Amino acid sequence: MNEQERLLNAYVLAHTEPESELLAQLDHQAHVQLLHPRMVSGHLQGRLLSAISHMIRPHRILELGTYVGYSALCLAEGLAKDGQLVTIDRDDEIEDFARDYIERSPYAECIDFRIGDALQLLPSIDGPFDLVFIDADKREYKQYYDLVIDKVPQGGYILADNTLWDGKVVEPLQRGDRQTQGLLEFNDYVAADARVEKFILPLRDGITIIRKK
Repeated sequence: MNEQERLLNAYVLAHTEPESELLAQLDHQAHVQLLHPRMVSGHLQGRLLSAISHMIRPHRILELGTYVGYSALCLAEGLAKDGQLVTIDRDDEIEDFARDYIERSPYAECIDFRIGDALQLLPSIDGPFDLVFIDADKREYKQYYDLVIDKVPQGGYILADNTLWDGKVVEPLQRGDRQTQGLLEFNDYVAADARVEKFILPLRDGITIIRKK
């Protein structure tokens, strides 16, 4: 990040709704304790997820890829009364860290946090889900999409994170780079899917916003 980008980023954050004290603490501790803190959604993307959730007022949200729980807490802010958010992550080593912050939040009672392989769990999870957030294994995005699309009603939304993948989606594909390959296949698949309206928002690492017709 050059100096102008750094200043613009600081300006944007200064003019964006602040994150809660709990979210700020969560973000800080992730950067102090974890190997991959960049995976945390963070302030700006978190406020976007919260805003989208508030606009939709979903009764049920499905998240694939909990990590530390930051995005789940942001999405939960817009849940309708008595709503539910189901979030799935396969990394049991991060479970205690994420569950601690989820349980300390105002949304603990409405978040169903499950540990396991989403590809195995999804067939047994009933819809509908008004909002789905995909932020798990990039190699499996297309499979996740196929498993959730019928669980989303007409007018429902799917959000997919990291769809620009540090710009790798427009660079020559490196041999063995299965994550970039998975994202390229997913992006092309969604772009050609007549069941949905879609666009990629070039915020942070790219987030695709998909609306089911």
